Amino acid sequence: MGATVKKLRGLCLLGSALLFMLLLIGMLLDMPSLWQPAFVGTAVAFAIGLGALPALKGYQYTAWIIAAVVAGMVYPTQLLYWGEFDLRNTWLILLVVQMVMFGMGIQMSLRDFTGLATTGRGVLIGLLCQFSIMPFMGFMLTKFFGFDDEIAAGIILIGSCSSGLASNVMVYIARANLVLSVAVTAMATLLAPFITPFMMKLLAGTLVEIKFINMMLEIIKIVLVPIGAALLHDYLKKASPEGRRAVNFIALFCLSWLLALALGGWNWLDNTLSPAGLKAAEIFSFMTGAAVVGVFYHSLATRFHKLDGFMPYVSMFGIVYFTTVTTAAGRDNLLQVGFLLFLAAAIHNTAGYVLGYWFSRLLGLDKNSARSMAFEVGLQNGGMASGLAGTMGKLGTVGLAAAVFSPWMNISGSILANYWRRHPLFKETEIEQEEKMEEIAQEPAIPSAEKKVV
Repeated sequence: MGATVKKLRGLCLLGSALLFMLLLIGMLLDMPSLWQPAFVGTAVAFAIGLGALPALKGYQYTAWIIAAVVAGMVYPTQLLYWGEFDLRNTWLILLVVQMVMFGMGIQMSLRDFTGLATTGRGVLIGLLCQFSIMPFMGFMLTKFFGFDDEIAAGIILIGSCSSGLASNVMVYIARANLVLSVAVTAMATLLAPFITPFMMKLLAGTLVEIKFINMMLEIIKIVLVPIGAALLHDYLKKASPEGRRAVNFIALFCLSWLLALALGGWNWLDNTLSPAGLKAAEIFSFMTGAAVVGVFYHSLATRFHKLDGFMPYVSMFGIVYFTTVTTAAGRDNLLQVGFLLFLAAAIHNTAGYVLGYWFSRLLGLDKNSARSMAFEVGLQNGGMASGLAGTMGKLGTVGLAAAVFSPWMNISGSILANYWRRHPLFKETEIEQEEKMEEIAQEPAIPSAEKKVV
């Protein structure tokens, strides 16, 4: 099977070269009917075929993101609608972003939060750097480049989001302080519903309308709810029989609640509760859904043992979807400011690495921990930014920054992580370093993520 897949990837790589020749011929002859499909075909075939090159297979996910951008630019109208259905539909976006976050949450563990006991000071430094450097740097870049209001708001938005699991992967590759990185990511995710809307209100409130409570509730729905479901699955892996019975009872109650809502209960709540009470009922209902999904998924995972390993691909698919639809919706804007937006992404990302490292050093962290903070600060959660832009109904403007920033963050993060891996700070042998990293990352999530998310 492995040999067949490798052969298929090799054929796709060759096919991408042939399609690239058709692309050039079509452009020279000014034949859109030839160069447009050849352009998309080249990008897709190259993304598949890249896995045949051991030195570059780590960039395969980024190649898929680039392919999504190419498809969105070449066929914008076709990729915005499926028949009469708008692929920017708010409920579809909510479902996809929850799927992305759930897939990422599967790579997390309740054990990630235990690192707070030993890395509390480092976590505080990491959170301070992450939620100050990147939002303000994004704000300054919008002033320097003079972007339109909604595009500028998108740059501030991605800077105000928490770090994602990609930072943990890069730290693992770089052999930096993985315990600290995981703890910072976990805490930043929990704090995002409060800090992200605050920073957006402070820095982007004059650019677009920011409703603090609404954004906070949206982040709870698109981030904390799916990650909560994933962590419930993690709890059930090692729960006692009494713990499992308690969780199953709660899940049964939650399922009953959801069925009652579907059978007319929501209409009754809508007519009975105040707007604030209705918002609270909405969040509670999403929480009950998380309990049901967590238990149901755990039941599936006990029967299909490779399911957890498959979930990162689900997250990748969701991010590719967001990138495609965002690019298609914002094609005209990208044609005008695409280069400047990429330049802003490179500056923003580089500033995160440099300032994250040196601020951490000035605040007393050791060099290895400072390397971890460089990734925690420099790599933002693009999926979260895209999801929020989608729920705001501004995927083609506010969401553009996430579509441009995310591929570059993966490329730059991989380059920096591999550079630091080749220049370790310690004198241990290769075997000793591997043993230490494996001891830290006993859960299989981080090593598997290295293969699937980078």
